[in-house]
Amino acid sequence: MEKHVKNDFTTEEPWRIFRIMAEFVEGFEVLSKVGSAVSVFGSSRLKPNSPYYKMAEELAYLLAKNGYAVITGGGPGIMEAANKGAKRAGGKSIGLNIDVPIVQKPNPYVGELINFKYFFCRKVMFVKYAKAFVIFPGGFGTMDELFEALTLIQTKRISAFPIILVGKSYWKGLITWLRDTMYREDCIEKDDLGLFKIVDSSADALSIIKKFYK
Repeated sequence: MEKHVKNDFTTEEPWRIFRIMAEFVEGFEVLSKVGSAVSVFGSSRLKPNSPYYKMAEELAYLLAKNGYAVITGGGPGIMEAANKGAKRAGGKSIGLNIDVPIVQKPNPYVGELINFKYFFCRKVMFVKYAKAFVIFPGGFGTMDELFEALTLIQTKRISAFPIILVGKSYWKGLITWLRDTMYREDCIEKDDLGLFKIVDSSADALSIIKKFYK
């Protein structure tokens, strides 16, 4: 008869705490050395023939040439494009990979890879070492990162930094809903709509970042 192993707080949770601590320690140790960085987000599904893929690669190249490390989620799509652009420019190309049931293999352009089991540890690293967030078209994960950053800035848990949405046509519906529904229903302040910028080019995204820190 198979012996049943009790899986409760007394046996599992304390060890989970050590795993969480280890992820924070490794992330802090590696990323504290990269200097100024920009976190780039976007869909893992977009292919190299997508105009957004090409824009992400171009932006990362420009960022690296201007002294910024590029941080992504380490996977395919927009993440791959950004790591590729940073590597091509000879800059620091960092991937924060996540261990999920649908396996995400790190893209080949990551120069420094950190693996995470816990999303919340990974999200801290994206924010803590970023001078800006650049958000390309994406799905639920991209939305999660976007609204996490907006919430932290709105509630003054972190200092404001540029949050830049790339692709006016993609973001148009969301922005209209934020303004015409969320704001009109008094769920956010008018100033909250100014916490992000929307652009259609890599050059404009870089310009916003440089102007903010000038």
